[in-house]
Amino acid sequence: MTTQELIIDVGKREPIAGTLTLPAQGVGLVLFAHGSGSSRFSPRNIFVADQLNEAGLGTLLLDMLTQSEAREDEYTAQFRFDIDLLASRLLVATRYCDELSDLRDLPFGYFGASTGAAAALIAEVDSPVPIAAIVSRGGRPDLAARVLSRVRAPTLLIVGGEDDVVIGLNRQAFAMLTAQKELEIVPGATHLFEEPGTLERVAELSRDWFIRHMTQR
Repeated sequence: MTTQELIIDVGKREPIAGTLTLPAQGVGLVLFAHGSGSSRFSPRNIFVADQLNEAGLGTLLLDMLTQSEAREDEYTAQFRFDIDLLASRLLVATRYCDELSDLRDLPFGYFGASTGAAAALIAEVDSPVPIAAIVSRGGRPDLAARVLSRVRAPTLLIVGGEDDVVIGLNRQAFAMLTAQKELEIVPGATHLFEEPGTLERVAELSRDWFIRHMTQR
């Protein structure tokens, strides 16, 4: 297993950063789009990424905002719901990875949490390379409503069983998706999957979804 920090130019004075982890013989690469007000250091995404790494999947934990944007967002929250901006950053990272010789032959997947799930769905539609699979954890796919009928990648929506409002929003989005899809509701879990065993279940479902669709190519 190798880990390295990436610096990715997004056309501003500041770049964005990412943490790339690759197993020795990876079967795919999962790019993580974090949720509102979070970063690549999200403990929940790190936990899921670690489980994917153990299963032979590479991961890229990505900062969606530059450092100055993140500082401003702490006070104004102006960027965290700018889904098009977040999607554009995921697209830049996808292009960057596709240009790296160690990565270009791997199938790519997206894992999105909260608003990052909407960004992942929008980015998939415009991605320069095929996206093999998408997983949404406690996501807001409804914020990507305008593109849901055009998403091609098999999409798994995971929602906590106690996250009533988000369950409803996911069911609405699920009905609009035309690609292969599944909706998994994790019993006893709230929005952040903080209850014992619930985040482990997210990791298991995500691992199985990505491996199934990445090894079908």
